[in-house]
Amino acid sequence: MLIGKATETGVYLWNFKFLVYKTMDYTGIRIVFMGTPAFAVASLDALCKAGCQVVGVVTAPDKPAGRGMQVQQSPVKVYALAHHLPLLQPVKLRDPAFLEALAEWKADLQVVVAFRMLPEIVWSAPPLGTINVHGSLLPQYRGAAPINWAVINGETQTGVTTFKLQHAVDTGNILLQAVLPIGPHENAGSVHDRMMQQGAELLVETIRKLADGSLHEIPQPQNNAALQHAPKIFTDTCRIHWEKPGQEIYNLVRGLSPYPAAFTELEGKKLRIFDAVVEKEKPTVRPGEFSTDKKTFLKFATGDGYLSLKEIQLEGKKKMAVQDFLRGYRFQTNVPEP
Repeated sequence: MLIGKATETGVYLWNFKFLVYKTMDYTGIRIVFMGTPAFAVASLDALCKAGCQVVGVVTAPDKPAGRGMQVQQSPVKVYALAHHLPLLQPVKLRDPAFLEALAEWKADLQVVVAFRMLPEIVWSAPPLGTINVHGSLLPQYRGAAPINWAVINGETQTGVTTFKLQHAVDTGNILLQAVLPIGPHENAGSVHDRMMQQGAELLVETIRKLADGSLHEIPQPQNNAALQHAPKIFTDTCRIHWEKPGQEIYNLVRGLSPYPAAFTELEGKKLRIFDAVVEKEKPTVRPGEFSTDKKTFLKFATGDGYLSLKEIQLEGKKKMAVQDFLRGYRFQTNVPEP
């Protein structure tokens, strides 16, 4: 049995497997956009340039950041203000004042890109529901850091998924997907930048297909032991364990570059590593020990070779190429050469 409901923008029908939308003009769909970082700005900009009707924007409250701890606006807020879009910055998403203001926008659809978890009272409110843009090919890499973990795990491809929000995180019905290759020497930063644009394009395509009735929802498998996950990155995630194979350590460096960066210690100080090269040769020192000529190279022994560092940042210093670092650094101990 099909159940239907009329809206200002058309009529939609649904059954248990997929939605069928009819007689809708995508530019007439009233959209509320929710997001915070630069990754989300690309999608918001794409919606605006495509002629979508963005009736309001929700982003994080301003907060202190940087060395001076000056109050900063989110990239999404900066964009919204520059384009004269109505804006809300709730501290709590269940705040009655926020919910009332949100309801006044009379959204047909909500779009979420790189925002926080929404309570059901928010994501279930619009008649067309809430669409999320996620940086993986769901159901793989559900969680907070899908780009990082795909690179850390040595994947050769990832992608973007648009899906409908439901109770459990990243488990809603899939709408559209697009594949994105990962180069063997690419880091999370470059994947992020390419995915940011790909996600924006996929979002606009999703809304257009929703409007013309060609968008079908595909349920995700909910329990699968083979699925990879993408939990939040913590400090311990970033610590290098040198007894592991060089390629595995290299993937960790790529997956955490440029932020928050994999790290180790050099003569008692934290050393962040942004770029490196795997060297397949038998080490002459134990895993975690380093060797250098003090001019051109600095490399650490791994479980099966060396990782030669290319771009680093020692605690209290600026990020720099390893050759520049070596010109100004004075080693405190005798350093073996390989």
